[in-house]
Amino acid sequence: MDDFNQSSKNGLWGKLEDAVFDDVDVDDLKVSVFGGPVFQDDDRVFRRLKIAREFWKVLTFTEEGVLKAKAFLLTQNLNQLEALDLDEFRVFQITLSELQERTQLLFPAALHKGDTLVVPEAVADRTPLESLADIQWD
Repeated sequence: MDDFNQSSKNGLWGKLEDAVFDDVDVDDLKVSVFGGPVFQDDDRVFRRLKIAREFWKVLTFTEEGVLKAKAFLLTQNLNQLEALDLDEFRVFQITLSELQERTQLLFPAALHKGDTLVVPEAVADRTPLESLADIQWD
């Protein structure tokens, strides 16, 4: 589904990169974005390739000389793959540690230090972001 990362389609996922500029005084207007799929053992297979149900994105930037890192997770319902609509996608703000655990990727200590999100509940118990205003940039 190529629409979920398109900001012109009004999905939150495609607007994350722009949102940081709207809500944060980013030093030198520079943002680095990293992302990819979260593969799981029980992902559906199509033509011998896994179809990920989740994708991740990390935005890194500096604000007043301080490195910041914000992590996000997109989940999609693949029960009716042929009928996907943007309503099927859910975006969550997560901690870098949660992302590292989910993906088995290792992120540098400097990025972990720049991740200030504090969430008491597990991702499964959280409400997805409903708008860009729900993002915690501090």
